[in-house]
Amino acid sequence: MTLHEQIPHSAGTAAPTLPVPALACDSHIHIYDARFPSIGDPGRVLAQATANDYRRLQARLGTTRTVVVTPTVYGTDNRVTLDAIRQLGAADARGVAVLHPEVDDATLRTLDEGGIRGIRFTLFDPATAVTRFDMVEPLARRIEPLGWHVQLHWRADQIAAHADLLDRLPCPIVFDHLARMPHPEGPTHPAFAVVRRLLDRGRTWVKLSAPYLDDVPGADDSRALVAETLLAHAPQRLVWGSDWPHPTEKTEKPDDAVLLDRIGGWMRDATLRQRVLVDNPQVLYGF
Repeated sequence: MTLHEQIPHSAGTAAPTLPVPALACDSHIHIYDARFPSIGDPGRVLAQATANDYRRLQARLGTTRTVVVTPTVYGTDNRVTLDAIRQLGAADARGVAVLHPEVDDATLRTLDEGGIRGIRFTLFDPATAVTRFDMVEPLARRIEPLGWHVQLHWRADQIAAHADLLDRLPCPIVFDHLARMPHPEGPTHPAFAVVRRLLDRGRTWVKLSAPYLDDVPGADDSRALVAETLLAHAPQRLVWGSDWPHPTEKTEKPDDAVLLDRIGGWMRDATLRQRVLVDNPQVLYGF
């Protein structure tokens, strides 16, 4: 067993047992860097989780490419993400920004040139959100000419309630964290039908990430069923993300190698792992 030094915000030191293909992409991480000012409650800002820290996690997991997602605590200031892309290398890193509809065209061009390929709406808890539902469609129309996507961290009930809005969006859609399908409903929840219909259109993706969210007894079985159903139905529309440094997990951080093995275990063979870890993110993020 290959052992590595302890990495901030990640338990364990062993490498994954899963064979990780060359050019594997971690499609969802966050960077927290004290050089950039945060907003809101200081308690929501993690201790340093820098690009250098993440490089060490890449070495442990055996991944090469990554997608940096601006955390909510930076509001619409995406400098921390652009800086991380530069540090990790423009050839192997992309980003997802947070914006408001009044963003000017010059800023959009700068973000695009810096490696941004989408914008995120973290609305599962509207009380802490820096965006709103009424911003989604106007911003989707702004970014559509750039070829970007909208990334949605919404609860399943929010997905179902806003199905008409999702149908109207002109750009690709990416659902975070298994689309937050709850236990025990899993694939029987009304939101799953919405996600599946959008997948069938060929412009929607789901991230196999953060399986520890909504952790209640029996939830592991529901998450595995959601993932396996998606993998069987639309394997070409799924990507994997570690969610490092796991900002929702305040007291005990997960072991990222164990998480990768767990999610990789949902994929039935090496061909499917190649598709989810390498081929799909290459298409979605333009590596």
